[in-house]
Amino acid sequence: MELEKFHYDNRMVRNFGYATVIWALVGMLVGVIVAFQLAFPQLNLGIAEVTFGRLRPLHTNAVIFAFVGNGIFTGTYYMLPRLLKAPMWSNMLSKIHFWGWQLIIVSAAITLPIGLTEGKEYAELIWPIDIAVALIWVVFGINMFGTILTRRERHLYVAIWFLIGTWVTVAMLHIVNSFTLPTSFTHSYSWYAGVQDALVQWWYGHNAVAFFLTTPYLGLMYYFVPKAVERPVYSYRWSIIHFWALIFIYIWAGPHHLLYTALPDWAQSLGVVFSVMLILPSWGGMLNGLFTLRGAWEKVKEEPILKMFVVALTCYGMSTFEGPMLSLKTFNAIAHYTDWIVAHVHIGALGWNGFLTFGMLYWLVPRLFNTKLYSKKWANTHFLMGTVGILLYAIPLYWAAFSQALMWKEFTGAGQLKYQFLETVTRIVPMYTLRALGGTIYLAGAVLMVVNLVKTIRVGKFVESEEAEAPALRSVPLPEGKVFWHSIIERRPVRMLIFSLIVVGIGGAIELIPTFLVKSNIPTISAVKPYTPLELQGRDIYIREGCYTCHSQMIRPFRDEVARYGDYSKSGEFVYDHPFQWGSKRTGPDLARIGGKYPNSWHYHHMDEPQLLSQGSIMPSYSWLLENSLDISTTPAKIRAMQTLGVPYPAGYDNTANDDLKTQAEEIVSNLKKDKINTTSDKEIIALIAYLQRMGTDIKKAPEKEVKDLH
Repeated sequence: MELEKFHYDNRMVRNFGYATVIWALVGMLVGVIVAFQLAFPQLNLGIAEVTFGRLRPLHTNAVIFAFVGNGIFTGTYYMLPRLLKAPMWSNMLSKIHFWGWQLIIVSAAITLPIGLTEGKEYAELIWPIDIAVALIWVVFGINMFGTILTRRERHLYVAIWFLIGTWVTVAMLHIVNSFTLPTSFTHSYSWYAGVQDALVQWWYGHNAVAFFLTTPYLGLMYYFVPKAVERPVYSYRWSIIHFWALIFIYIWAGPHHLLYTALPDWAQSLGVVFSVMLILPSWGGMLNGLFTLRGAWEKVKEEPILKMFVVALTCYGMSTFEGPMLSLKTFNAIAHYTDWIVAHVHIGALGWNGFLTFGMLYWLVPRLFNTKLYSKKWANTHFLMGTVGILLYAIPLYWAAFSQALMWKEFTGAGQLKYQFLETVTRIVPMYTLRALGGTIYLAGAVLMVVNLVKTIRVGKFVESEEAEAPALRSVPLPEGKVFWHSIIERRPVRMLIFSLIVVGIGGAIELIPTFLVKSNIPTISAVKPYTPLELQGRDIYIREGCYTCHSQMIRPFRDEVARYGDYSKSGEFVYDHPFQWGSKRTGPDLARIGGKYPNSWHYHHMDEPQLLSQGSIMPSYSWLLENSLDISTTPAKIRAMQTLGVPYPAGYDNTANDDLKTQAEEIVSNLKKDKINTTSDKEIIALIAYLQRMGTDIKKAPEKEVKDLH
């Protein structure tokens, strides 16, 4: 059998590896900064670009798409050619992929701190960057499938299955969730509104975790764990079941982020059922990885790479146990909007993604530079620091979550709420300090890893390409004997792609289509009217400053929430909200019924000096809103966009909207003067006050019978 000679090009592996390390440090450093800002609000510095509300989306995007994303590509560009016995299909596409992805990350790092955001968690990037993400993702897909189609290995190993499933699902999720209507090059409104937007967002948000933070890393796990331990995967049959069950079930689970909300009950129930089912394939994959290491425990004791893989798999198992548990309404009623969710997410990010990436880099770098790891002792120290950092990060947050949730729900003997919201925050500030310390230790461990890898690189010599040889695919005979069903699929990558798309598309279609087409799912309330132009501008400022990162706008039907905030939220309240702003964490109180609760002067002073009105508050100052002039030149375009999205503004209203805006602004200024506050009507604070005073007031005007009929 004639053998063909070819080369494995390691340059892209090296480049993506460098990017992984750099963005790891950036993302983690920003994470540590925002953690300390919660404990010490003065660290917000009174500067718009470095406040928690703007840095928190930068942190999540840097960790997810920069650190983990580059980690995915590092592993993929190494293992894919070796599993397929073929070089990457196109060096040019590889370069476009690398530099395009880095430019996207840099664009995010610039735009998010200056307040350019879509205001949807994990999907904050503005529409031009979203388009760039889609294009670069297509470039990656073409290169990957070109490599698969020109392979010399007939069999597609299961790690490649996970890459194919990742690519097709992320493309679907990103495109569907990113539909927006631009009003300018840097601003747009979500195509969806209210309940529909919430469902689409968490269908995307949950599955961004599933298909960006999980499935590609499972592909890396199925390659690098067996390689590091030098033995085959424990059960290939388990891996097949793991893949198909996981991608089918995962896509349904998004609604468990919206339990007890205004989302229709049937959609919530579907999310719960499939979330509980998720534990089976997830733990099957975890055990498959751990059992691969079985019998090599003496080696695990000595090798820091294997130690990291064990902790990574354990954290994957814990996260995938917690997820189904948190989807049960009993647990969700306690955990949602608390720091339990933050701890849960970081067990996955720091443990599963972080440690698997660290272990992969420790394994790869010596091979890329044809040398040994500079210091195994340092790597072991990094392992200990990372483990301590995770524990010190998560345990205080679990404590904080239970403490706060129980305080929220406690009543006095007279039937009154026992604690004001602020009391529940000040009680857990020490836990925030411990969390920040844990994150700092974890970051310090990553810095130690970087020093170790740099020294390893300096004593080695980069292997730019590796010679290899294998017979052409057409020369490889089909295996004799029984043909298994999965062989029919795994030898045909295009069929694998189509089957994966069908499997992941079923759940999304069944959940999304009825929510959009069946009107009874979103009953309307006649008293709910469109935002005035000034309120619309104020809402955009609210989104720009990242207020949704700390405040929810969703009152659940619990006794304590109704007593604290007002009547529970109805689906018809949000029909003009592009995007929705229900939030996922209450660092501050819910704002759904804040309108009319305080005078305009209170909001003015509160945005300037929060601690002056709320002693002990950890909210930063937004004093620049008192100085910044409101750009009303954008109003006509925003009104036209809203009209296109179905908001019933009168025809031609875009031409007169600013007249109404100025009239309402003057009324607020006049009211402020009564409280000896002198300002002008063209300031951003006036628009924000207008929006805050509007929130929840429509529902108070609705006829009582109409509101009751909604649920």
